[in-house]
Amino acid sequence: MAHTDVLLTKEPAPQSVQTCELPHKEYDVACNTGAYTSSGLAPTGFSLAKYLVDEWFQNCYAHYYQAFADRDYSQQQRHESQQLAAEMEALAQRTQQDSTRKVGERMEDMHCWKSELQHEIDDLSAETDLLLAQKQRLERALDATSVPFSIAMDNLQCRERRQHPDLVHDYVEVELLKEAELIRNIQELLKRTILQAVGQIRLNREHKETCEMDWSDKVQAYNIDETCARYNNQSTQVQFHPHSSKFEESASTPESWAKFTQDNLLRAQHERLASVNLRKLIHCVLRDTAEDLRLQCDAVNLAFARRCEELDDALHKLKYHLHKILREIMDQEHQVAALKQAIKDKEAPLRVAQTRLYQRSHRPNVELCRDGTQFRLMSEVEELTMSINALKEKLQDAKQALRNLEDTRMSLEKDIAVKTNSLFIDRKNCMTHRSRYPSVLQLAGYW
Repeated sequence: MAHTDVLLTKEPAPQSVQTCELPHKEYDVACNTGAYTSSGLAPTGFSLAKYLVDEWFQNCYAHYYQAFADRDYSQQQRHESQQLAAEMEALAQRTQQDSTRKVGERMEDMHCWKSELQHEIDDLSAETDLLLAQKQRLERALDATSVPFSIAMDNLQCRERRQHPDLVHDYVEVELLKEAELIRNIQELLKRTILQAVGQIRLNREHKETCEMDWSDKVQAYNIDETCARYNNQSTQVQFHPHSSKFEESASTPESWAKFTQDNLLRAQHERLASVNLRKLIHCVLRDTAEDLRLQCDAVNLAFARRCEELDDALHKLKYHLHKILREIMDQEHQVAALKQAIKDKEAPLRVAQTRLYQRSHRPNVELCRDGTQFRLMSEVEELTMSINALKEKLQDAKQALRNLEDTRMSLEKDIAVKTNSLFIDRKNCMTHRSRYPSVLQLAGYW
């Protein structure tokens, strides 16, 4: 081909391989002359463009070199690809193993915190049950105080039925009033303690629920990580999730994650310790209140016993004096009768003496003499009159003494009736009613 540029080239090779090109040559129309023509018999007038033999060998060598270079480059690339694939495979395996190990470590951390949460949940649940039992003791103790309070108020009301002069503000009433006031104060204390226990139970349950939610989240996360730890390259459940490698905005950090659970545990432990202290306080309150009530009950019973002894002693003395009064009344009645008889016995001598004086006053003339007989009769009448007057005066005194004895008898009998009524109220009503006083165990809320 005349005036045609002939260039044997390949596609650009990598920088490491040089491109082999034939020399660019232009050929004129063959003159068919000279020793170096391609054909000495070429027809005249043909324009031929032909390579020389050296150029032909050069072209072949260029193809050989290019083939060698491409083969060498391909082998090098194949070797590098195999090496890179092996390295990437090893890296992928190491990365996957490291990720699996990290998942396992994370599972161990979650298991540790989960165990701590489970332990704290169990402790809180047990503590709440114990506190509930103490609360029930408080409620039973509060119910038990109604009986002592009704007994004390009934005793006070019964003793209001005492009669004068036994209607006194004695030490029994003082102890009863102290007992009623003590029971009211204890009831208020128990009510406040019950409210405190209810509040603490609510806090225990709230923190238990918080720990349970945290535990539930960790169980769910543990199950997810456990599933992830079982995944391998042969798992059929795996698939592509292109956007899963992005962090969630609400995701926590390991520090905040650990601090969240640690704070939950610390708050739960704090409330559990508060619950334990409250239980100890409740036990002390129930023990002290029960002892105080029983001590006051014993003080009231002792006051009743002393008062009943005093009433018995007073009643015995009153009956003794009444017996003496009755005998004295009988003797005094006999004495009154004797005085009356003595006065009556003096009437006959007085009549005799007065009759004698009267008869002698009728003596005639000079016979009406103030002789010794006359003086003696007059002194006899005077003596008899004086004796009668003295006996009448003594009779009046005896009657007054008898009236005084009767009044005293009535007063003693009334006082005996009052003392008997007071003794009946204190011993039969009050002390019998107090026999139903609750025991220390009941007041402590055990049943």
